[in-house]
Amino acid sequence: MRDVTPENLTAAFAAYAANAKDARSREVLCALAKHLHAFVRETRLTHAEWMGALMALTREGQISDDARNEFILFSDLLGVSALVDMVNTPPAATSCSNLGPFHQRGAPALPNGGDLWRGQAGEPLLVMGRVVDGTTGAALAGARLDLWQNADNGFYAVQDAAQPDKNYHALLACADDGSFAFTTTKPKPYTVPYDGPAGDMLRLLGRDAWRPAHLHVIAEAPGFRPLVTEIFPDDDPYLDSDAVFGVRADLVVKLRQVGPDAAPDFLAARAALPETFLLAEMVLRLARE
Repeated sequence: MRDVTPENLTAAFAAYAANAKDARSREVLCALAKHLHAFVRETRLTHAEWMGALMALTREGQISDDARNEFILFSDLLGVSALVDMVNTPPAATSCSNLGPFHQRGAPALPNGGDLWRGQAGEPLLVMGRVVDGTTGAALAGARLDLWQNADNGFYAVQDAAQPDKNYHALLACADDGSFAFTTTKPKPYTVPYDGPAGDMLRLLGRDAWRPAHLHVIAEAPGFRPLVTEIFPDDDPYLDSDAVFGVRADLVVKLRQVGPDAAPDFLAARAALPETFLLAEMVLRLARE
C-alpha cells in the first residue's frame, strides 16, 4: 500500500499478513498490531517516548540472563501474566498462577505428613487439605503435589547459597482420598527485582515492588489438568498491592492458631511442634483434561 494513513495502517498490516501459514498466528499478531496502533493514536505518542520505550526494551535484553528475565518481569508487573492465568483457569478449578522463577525440578520426595520445616527459623505452619475434582468435589486418588516456598529470610534456595540444595522444595504423594498434610514455616513477603527498567516503571507509577507471602503448588492427578497456583496467608499486608497481580479470593487461606490436637498422628514433626502453631487448610480443585 502506497498511501498509508493513521486510519488505514491497521488494515494494511492485516492485508500484508493474508498469506500467513498459520491462522492462529495471524489472528494473534494482527490483534496485537491493532491494539498497538490504537495505543499510539490514543496517546499521541511522541518520538522521544517511543525511543525511551525501545531503549528500555534494549536494557531488558542486556540485563536478562539464565537467572533473571526482565521481559517476564515486565509482563508480570503490567498484569499480562496474571491475565493470561485468569483467562486460562477452567470455571470449576482453583485459580491458576504463573510458575515463577524459583521452581526447581527434581525436588526430593516427601511422605504425606512430612516435614519441610526441619527446625529452621520461622513460624511453624501445618498445612492440610485435599485435592478434588472441581466439578463433582470427589476426592482424587493418585494426586501429587510439587511444593516450594521461601525461607524465613525471604529468599528461595536458588537465591541463597547458605540454604541446603532444594530447601523448602518437595514432591508429596497424597493419600488415596486426596488428602495431604505437611509441616513447614510461614512463607515471607519479598520484593521483585527493581534495579532495572521494570523497577524504573514501578517508581514512575509510584508503585512498590512487594509480593505477599505465598506457598507455590503444582497439583496433579491422572485424567486432570495440572494446576499451577499460589496460596496466600490471609494476614499478609501486601494482599491488596501484589506487584504482579497474583492474588485471587480463592487463593487466600485463613491462618489459625491451634494446639497439638489439630496435628494428625501421622505427622512426622508432631512432637516438635510448639504448644501453639499456625494451621492453614485448603481444597485444591482440578479440572478434567
